Amino acid sequence: MEADVRADVTVESDVEAVMRDGTVLRADIHRPPTGRGPWPVLLARCPYGKRDPGMLARLGPAAAARRGYLVVIQDTRGRFTSGGEWEPLVNEYADGYDTVRWAARLPAADGRVAMYGPSYLGFVQWAAAAAGPPELAAVLPEFTWSDPADGLVSRGGAPERGLVAQWTLGLGFDLLKRRHADAPQERRRALREWADAFAALHRRGGTTAEDWAPPILDTLPGPGRSGGPAPRPALDGSAPPCLPTLTIAGWYDAFLQGGLDHHVLARAGGHPAALIVGPWTHEDQTGRTGAADFGPNAGQHAIDGGPALLDRELDWLDGVLGRGRAAEPADTVLVFVMGANTWRRLDRWPPDAVDTDWFLRSGGVLSARPPEPDEAPDTFDHDPADPAPVRGGALLLTAAYPAGPSDQGPVEARPDVLVFTGEPLAEPLEVIGRVRVLLVAAASAGPADWVARLCDVAPDGTSVNLTDGIVRTGAGGPAEVTVDLWSTAHVFLPGHRVRLQVAAAGHPRWECASPAAVRTVFHDPDRPSRLVLPVTDRRGGHAG
Repeated sequence: MEADVRADVTVESDVEAVMRDGTVLRADIHRPPTGRGPWPVLLARCPYGKRDPGMLARLGPAAAARRGYLVVIQDTRGRFTSGGEWEPLVNEYADGYDTVRWAARLPAADGRVAMYGPSYLGFVQWAAAAAGPPELAAVLPEFTWSDPADGLVSRGGAPERGLVAQWTLGLGFDLLKRRHADAPQERRRALREWADAFAALHRRGGTTAEDWAPPILDTLPGPGRSGGPAPRPALDGSAPPCLPTLTIAGWYDAFLQGGLDHHVLARAGGHPAALIVGPWTHEDQTGRTGAADFGPNAGQHAIDGGPALLDRELDWLDGVLGRGRAAEPADTVLVFVMGANTWRRLDRWPPDAVDTDWFLRSGGVLSARPPEPDEAPDTFDHDPADPAPVRGGALLLTAAYPAGPSDQGPVEARPDVLVFTGEPLAEPLEVIGRVRVLLVAAASAGPADWVARLCDVAPDGTSVNLTDGIVRTGAGGPAEVTVDLWSTAHVFLPGHRVRLQVAAAGHPRWECASPAAVRTVFHDPDRPSRLVLPVTDRRGGHAG
């Protein structure tokens, strides 16, 4: 263990914590610049390297230490300086419990531990909360999942091939170095193979299905692929967390719905549960996301014209720990409403809304009026050699597939994408909450994936994606299929139109296992297909 003074914050390096099975995990401890404590601990458990510059910029340990927190950043099991084997998701319950108990007893700690951080660092917080160490006083998860089968490993039964491939491959360098530490020749061979696969995916854009499934991927543990116990949700509806929570999410984050679901569970636990949802992706919280600029107050550095995200988190934590008076109530729900491009404080999530049907009609029409008799169904051919692509959205892929809002023109021009559009709106249409599509559909061969995507069409005809989803079914039909598009908060402005896309694939995000087939979507009085929008402010109804 070494101590290092970085500016006014003292950092102790590679402080050891022994887990219940004897495995040693190592952490850097960032100590406040003044006083001897005791201080509450702010803990982050990280698989990306506790000294990774990008991760340190996200966590801001020096700023948190100056606010009077003993900040602990630990390499998770099997990663970088920590011992043991890396098995994603598998060890975080026991290791989280043991690490919280260890951190609470560090010199100058006051016995209370809070956890923070994004993505996998958020998952380990929910895992520790489920394990229930008595010293865990609060969690502040950002941009993380709830059920791994709803956005991490799969979605609607379709594997999240793109996300899992790029994430698993990205973590492979350190793993292969460790695995072959005593065999230099084999290490060089494995790292060359890794570098070639990484280049194909990232530098060459992952243009083929083979790029997303290189042979070396089968040698690396990924979520749901490690050979250990099947991953389970960190929490379930029967066991809400009994501690204060502040959840951070983004409308274009790959794990959006998991964050919202966890917030609802946390609120049910009876302790303060706050929520902030911005117009953000998993990796970009500037407010200039994809093709959109949501305005100067949309980014994390000046949320609603006020404090930056980390300052808001620390203000909230000061309040729930009794270290000062927070500027906001501990159960504040603050969401960014796109279209209107403004922040909104809600009484709760989800807010009260009226589920409103928009019916799919012949001729590509989307309407409040149910279909007429004898409306013919729409059909298209799905070709697995040329699957319909994703363009923007809640993605976590590579730079060639940026997340966020994107012009959907190239997607909607394809013959294997059905497009249904409403009339121009006379009044604003505010939609906040969970969006669903109920398709009465048939497939001549299976398995059959059904992708639905909600879009806003501007007066100039530009179609921009808001939210989407997928569900995998078998062959046959017609049968009603429900596609969960997760949630959004958006105002369709006057003159804009509501649009729905229906496709059979979302390459390269979701694995395309569907064979060549004829797809049919029905929309007649006996078999109505419809989009269901949670409308909170209609002001005169919807057109069509």
